[in-house]
Amino acid sequence: MRYMEIKRVIRLIVLLAVVGIAVASIPAARAANYNHTLDLPSPLCDSLQVQPGNKVAFRVYAIGVQRYRWNGASWDFVEPVATLYADSNYRVKVGTHYAGPTWESILGGKVVATREASCSPDPASIPWLLLRATSADGVLSPVTYIQRVNTKGGLAPTAPGASTGVIAEIPYTTDYYFYGAGN
Repeated sequence: MRYMEIKRVIRLIVLLAVVGIAVASIPAARAANYNHTLDLPSPLCDSLQVQPGNKVAFRVYAIGVQRYRWNGASWDFVEPVATLYADSNYRVKVGTHYAGPTWESILGGKVVATREASCSPDPASIPWLLLRATSADGVLSPVTYIQRVNTKGGLAPTAPGASTGVIAEIPYTTDYYFYGAGN
């Protein structure tokens, strides 16, 4: 076999392994959250419940940074930059998360969402969120809602920036639950 054919076969094998692991994790997420009820701190995070008729389709684990820019007086949020994984040990990459906010699958497809509600059960971390999908395509086309929960880190710096325009990247982790209507 030529080098390019071998490379193509290896990519296909890796893709099939990733798909197999990601698909295998979907029933576990559904079983754990059959009635689309997460263990949300109540009453603080009651507003993060999705509309009736939506059920958990899958869960991913994110690790990345929240970017902030110093405007001379305070830190402005710029964007998230994170990698999405099928497992809590961050071994099997399934996508990325970036400005929009947008989540993109390695299998093709992305979903863009808008913030519906938030709560802050951990004052040392970015808030938990409920987001409603505004556009979705590809493998993510059925997504209706996304919950960002179990956040760690990611808050804007408390010290002023060294100069106007400087960027700070603050590490964070979180879990994202993706919902679909009637899943």
